Order: sequence, then structure tokens, then C-alpha cells
Amino acid sequence: MASEREIFDVSGPLHLLTSFDWRNTFHRRSIAASLVQGVYVLEKDRKRGSIGHEHETHASPWWERFHFQLNRVLVDDIDLSYFGAIYELKYAHLFFFQSSPYPPRYVIAFRGTITRSLTKSEDMKLNFKCIFDNLEESSRFRTAFEAVSNTVNMAGAANIWLAGHSLGASIAMLAGRNMAKCRLQLETYLFNPPFISVPIEKMIKNETLKHGVRIVGSFVTAGIATAMKRRSEDPEEDPFDVLSEWTPYVFVNPSDPICAEYIGYFQHRDKMDRIGVGKIERIATKYSIGSLVTGAIGRESEPLHLLPTAYLTVNLSLSEGFKQAHGIHQWWQQHFQWQSKLYKLK
Repeated sequence: MASEREIFDVSGPLHLLTSFDWRNTFHRRSIAASLVQGVYVLEKDRKRGSIGHEHETHASPWWERFHFQLNRVLVDDIDLSYFGAIYELKYAHLFFFQSSPYPPRYVIAFRGTITRSLTKSEDMKLNFKCIFDNLEESSRFRTAFEAVSNTVNMAGAANIWLAGHSLGASIAMLAGRNMAKCRLQLETYLFNPPFISVPIEKMIKNETLKHGVRIVGSFVTAGIATAMKRRSEDPEEDPFDVLSEWTPYVFVNPSDPICAEYIGYFQHRDKMDRIGVGKIERIATKYSIGSLVTGAIGRESEPLHLLPTAYLTVNLSLSEGFKQAHGIHQWWQQHFQWQSKLYKLK
């Protein structure tokens, strides 16, 4: 979701107005977040009828300040809203001889839900598809993934970033997962991605009780998964293990109930290793109980939000309310406290 103030605030990352370093992880994150914000502004301009008039004033600064040009807008087939954009770096040839990490040639960015808009209805329908793990069946995702596939075929996976916020992060995550299963890893920035599960991280404050609940959940999930897998005769390689080579950047705020559970999800894996039951968790982390109950081992039981590997960044700064905790703007702010850690399934 995004507030009106966020969408029409053109200040953005002021610390990057004069110069920025593509090798700086904070700068890369700020740029990715700004390009996602550009999609929000494009959609608001479309709704206001300002494309071709005030378009240059509102939307273009969000990408032009970083030397990108708008290559293509991604349009929803149903409500005709702008939900994504493909940006192309103007001077990509100047970075051919720069040591890695170098800038992307293309960035494909996706916005989240806009509550004060005619697009709210379709956005909310897609949010429910995320909850029931069938986002892949939506026309919006099919449009998005076609754009990603075509761009990868043209430029190569190493030259492309994916970025998304909230609902857009779910789209970017699903696209990135599908490409990773084809052994193509795209650098991916996921801001406040939804974690579809009981929000244990927010519901239970007592750390001992919280850890106990997670341990019980892991044993139950692993038990069901093991029993079902024994009945399955599918010899294919575990798709969750294939994903382990893909390392998306995941950005969450502990005050945001939509994404906060990622913190507990990854920390719990480390705790299970420390107490000597990591083998149980390596099974449980691939599944959710709900998906196991409703489907067999396979695509139906492979929830979108579960990741074997991620570089998790948590915003430790105080957030005043849900809008601030869930907003895209926090990820380009210069003065905030964060903690980052790489989590990899062992």
C-alpha cells in the first residue's frame, strides 16, 4: 500500500542527487526502491490524466536521476492500471570494464496496492490470490513474467534486476523463483513482501513461548511432509533445493505485520540448528501446514513466501504506525538503523 504523501513526494533519496556508487549496497537498495516508487507515480499520473502533461514533473525524476529511461510500462489486462515498468540504463556501456558489482542494464519494478484508486478492487483480488497461493494464475503475473522472460532472453539474467514492494514484491518473488528454477538467478529486491502465515512474530511477545510454538510447528510440518512424501512417487529434484542458489534481498520492518514474520522464519532456522534439530527444520522450512493439508507434495505445497536463501535486512528504527512501517519510502532514507544477515539453507 502507499499513501498519497509518498506518491507525490519527489524528494526521494536526496543523498544520492549529486553522486552514487553502484558498489555501495545502501545506494543500490535506495535506487531499487526509487524505481519501484516510479511505478506508483506512473499509475497515479495515469489516473489523474497527466501522462504527457505533468508526467515529466511527477514520475520521471524517480528514474532519470539515476540515468535510467522508461523502456516500457506494464499494464494490467483487467483494470488497465500501470502495475510495473521496465527501466533501461542509458549509459550501460560505460560500466563494461567496472569490477563487480556493476549496475543493471534493465530493472523491472512492480508496485504494490494503491488503496485510494479505482485499481483497489483488482489489487485486493490479487492480494487474496497471494494468500491462497495462486498468484501465478493471474493475468497480471502472466504479463509480468512474460516481460521478465523476454528481457532475460534479450539481455541475459546477469544484466537484470527485479524489484517490488508489497504485492509487487510477491510478483517479483514469484518471477524470480520461476527463473531460478531454470538456473537463471536475477538480482532481486523485495520490499515488505507478504509472509502468508499466522503472524507469530507479532502475536507472541514472550520469546520462550514464541520459540516453543515454532518448534512444535516445525515438528508437525516435518512429520506431515515426510509422511506424504513417502506416498509420493515423484522422482523429480526438489524445487526448493534448486532455489538455494538464488539470493534475493528481502527488506522487512518488525512493526509491519504483513512482512514481519520473515524475521522469525529465518531466525528460527538458526535456533533449530543450535539445539541440534536442524534436520527437522530443513524439512519443515520448505512447507506450510496449510499447503500440506490442501495439496500433495509438489507445486501445490510450495508456498510462494518460503525461501531457502535470502539476504535479510530489518529496519530497526521506530515506525509511527502501519503506513510508515509498510511504506516504500523507508528504504531510501539515509538515517535509519538496520541489521542485515545472510540466511542460507544448510
